[in-house]
Amino acid sequence: MNPLHPGRNAPNRGVTIHTQWTNAVFENFHELPLHDKSHLGAWCYTDKLSYQPGDTLRIHTCTTGVRYDIRIYRDGAVETEVFAKLAMPGVFHPTPKDCSVNGCGWPVALEFTVPPWRSGGYIIHICGYDDNGNHIDHHFPVALRAVSPSAPDAVLLVTCTGTWMAYNDWGGSNHYEGIEGEHEDEAAPVVSTLRPFSRGIAWLPEGAPRITLSEPPKMGAAIRYPHMEWAYANGFSKKYASAGWATYERHFARWAESQGFTVDVATQYDLQLMPRLLDRYPCIVLVGHDEYWSAEMRDTVENFVEGGGHVARFAGNFGWQIRVEDGGTKQICYKTDAPAKDPVRDTDRKHLLTSSWEDADIARPGTLTFGLNGSSGIYAGWGGCVPRGSGGFTVYRPEHWAFEGTDLYYGDQLGAASKVFGYEVDGCDYTFRNGLPYPTGDDGAPMDMEIIAMNVATTFEADHGNAGSTLFIGDADSKAVAFQKLRRTDEAAIESVKRGSGMIVSFERGRGSIFNAATCEWVAGLVARDPFVEKVTANVLNRFIGRSSKS
Repeated sequence: MNPLHPGRNAPNRGVTIHTQWTNAVFENFHELPLHDKSHLGAWCYTDKLSYQPGDTLRIHTCTTGVRYDIRIYRDGAVETEVFAKLAMPGVFHPTPKDCSVNGCGWPVALEFTVPPWRSGGYIIHICGYDDNGNHIDHHFPVALRAVSPSAPDAVLLVTCTGTWMAYNDWGGSNHYEGIEGEHEDEAAPVVSTLRPFSRGIAWLPEGAPRITLSEPPKMGAAIRYPHMEWAYANGFSKKYASAGWATYERHFARWAESQGFTVDVATQYDLQLMPRLLDRYPCIVLVGHDEYWSAEMRDTVENFVEGGGHVARFAGNFGWQIRVEDGGTKQICYKTDAPAKDPVRDTDRKHLLTSSWEDADIARPGTLTFGLNGSSGIYAGWGGCVPRGSGGFTVYRPEHWAFEGTDLYYGDQLGAASKVFGYEVDGCDYTFRNGLPYPTGDDGAPMDMEIIAMNVATTFEADHGNAGSTLFIGDADSKAVAFQKLRRTDEAAIESVKRGSGMIVSFERGRGSIFNAATCEWVAGLVARDPFVEKVTANVLNRFIGRSSKS
């Protein structure tokens, strides 16, 4: 246990970072409250991930400080503080070792009826103080839904809470690694929402590295992961750049509102718990990393599109089925262990197996909803996975409506300057005719789907033996994809799945339509104010809400 370097957030959001960790970047390190006043800590969580005006919002807190402040602000084009309660007496609550799985169990410290605040992404900011006036911050994101759409042409941004929960390692465990099992070294197939989010999921300082490499490595250079090195040095979760409001959704919301779009916000969990939520919206938007979905969430989106709704997906890595249970407080995903360990595997609920959507027991590939699959794409632009790629999409159909006014030509690279292609992307089985890509349909992709831009990706991180390299992925994901698709992990099976693609596609479904720019890093183009990425994004939103692209 080490106190880490003091850091500086934004004005009035300074932080001395405390966490518990091991000494290796790739090992599991995590935040965990210790009843030690020499290590100042403050954390909070809410009883739900989303609310609407009139609901009761309950905040649970824990701190080693003598007092703490709670502030809430709307994180839109302009940060707007809407609530503050200051100088509350600090109370420390013991936290069970299995808090990642069963929740922290802290009592409610503060509750109130949500006023008629504007829909959006809100940050609950807790600041704890010791006797000497030192302070530490933590942040927790919640969505505030609108009782009815905030405008007739409002878009609904759906936050990727399934992925947030899968990567949240606060307390020690997530769906990737953890302190579960006999030897306390296993991932958790069940995770609780009733705990804080790890540092970096709700808030990040300016300049925090994104996952995709900003510069190509020199010949013979060691494979590196700058975002994890930064996280280790500054006390943030090593998964901060993989999921969360701070890395992804926030940037879209701020950009879209600054461009005059009305943005309401809800969560993926809401898609399951209140499927009629979408009924009065013309368009929903998905941004960043939406790797984890439940069957009910997919049903809601498919019904919305069939009924005339539009989906603008600027996200990548559609991969795993989850189950959300206990009123939305628990998420379940056994991943590659599902065929052997998921309790539904030998029941009449076998189709809800928490495995890859391509698993034969589920047989509901992502192509059936969004036209593309995560397992047909995956990695680009980081580690040893296409580290010197262009960072953009090669344009194949510049005449498509999404490219109107962009001045893009056949073969141009869209988003290369801002590195939008990565770190995980989705593709489909395709063929080329006369220099143009077409879906084969062999994997369920719609035959009338237009592939308007694409580039290459891989599930396999090759080892070139460069001095100083420590591979993070290696062949693990190729083996996982091969096992899910073929139930084999031999060399031939790996060879058949290790090359993939990332695509931008569009197609109609029922009375609605889908535009899918299938990359996690699309928002990097909005952050960088890449004019090509901005124009495509605006074209899609304007078309889907029925507004002139020139307005």
